[in-house]
Amino acid sequence: MKKNMMLTMAILMISLAYLHAQEIQTIFKPGRSGGFGAITNSFSTIGGKYANLVGFYGGWYVNSKFLIGISGKAITNDLPVQPEYSTNPFVNNSYAFGQFGLVTEYIVASNKVFHVGFHLFTGAGFTGQYERFNWDGNSSGHSDFNEDFFTVVEPGVLIELNLMKWMRFSPGISYR
Repeated sequence: MKKNMMLTMAILMISLAYLHAQEIQTIFKPGRSGGFGAITNSFSTIGGKYANLVGFYGGWYVNSKFLIGISGKAITNDLPVQPEYSTNPFVNNSYAFGQFGLVTEYIVASNKVFHVGFHLFTGAGFTGQYERFNWDGNSSGHSDFNEDFFTVVEPGVLIELNLMKWMRFSPGISYR
């Protein structure tokens, strides 16, 4: 009888502690906020030529709806500079492009398999010209980079697919 009473009291105390813990109110719901990181690949045109941009973004999701964080991306393919625009027309130059800044995102119905996200990047960007090496690694040794800096704003819309609790596939469109 004593064992049953002790067991009943222990279960009751654990239940009351659990119920009491459920009553605690917080600003952020447990398990609904957390870190997020993504690798991105974008296709664009720069100067009328195809450009492949690889990047990242990440930050903190609040209540699985609002993200605030940082982002960056840069060109990965060769964009040759035409001699009339080159800082040195006697050198084989290529364009460089990159951007880095703040990213915010709002997700509608993130718990659904398919959902929509609204993405906004704001930050700084740069373009530059650098000497492109030949395939054999030869160059003239010229290293003038000649960069220009500017402000970048890039809003976008994403269609997201929850693959797993921790993984999404998010194709979308944006305008820089």
